[in-house]
Amino acid sequence: MTTIAVTGHIHLTEGSVPLVRLALDDLLGQYAGDGDLVGVSCIAKGSDSLFAEAVLAAGGRLIVVIPSRDYRRNKVKPDDAALFDRLVEAAGEVLVLPYETAGRQAYEAANAVLVERADRIVAVWDGEPPTGRGGGTADTVLEARAAGLPVDVVWPDGAARLG
Repeated sequence: MTTIAVTGHIHLTEGSVPLVRLALDDLLGQYAGDGDLVGVSCIAKGSDSLFAEAVLAAGGRLIVVIPSRDYRRNKVKPDDAALFDRLVEAAGEVLVLPYETAGRQAYEAANAVLVERADRIVAVWDGEPPTGRGGGTADTVLEARAAGLPVDVVWPDGAARLG
């Protein structure tokens, strides 16, 4: 069994979404059909949900980590709610962390769970350094590397972030 967790950017440009999804499909394709793929994701908008969809498409088992009790209510936008709910429903396991509200502490704890559960990390990441706010993609990559986990960076040509 191979357990792969994802960290990645939330705000991808519209044109980046199919590029990232194709790259994730290609990466996870090597695990397709063997029944041994487990994907761990916080299923946030963008990279996390694209990864979760790719895990399911590859026939893998999805584990969802929700950072706080209020995450669905206060952080999932109406346009993203149907996908979020569908991924929660498709998950083999849903772990809701014991934080009342989403924020830096909850996100850092969620990222720690990803690193703890994974054999390797997929980072949908443009390579930019940490922002200093904590809980971001670069922070998780550094944490995973410090823990000795292999990190597969996915950032296809043409991919870009909003803002």
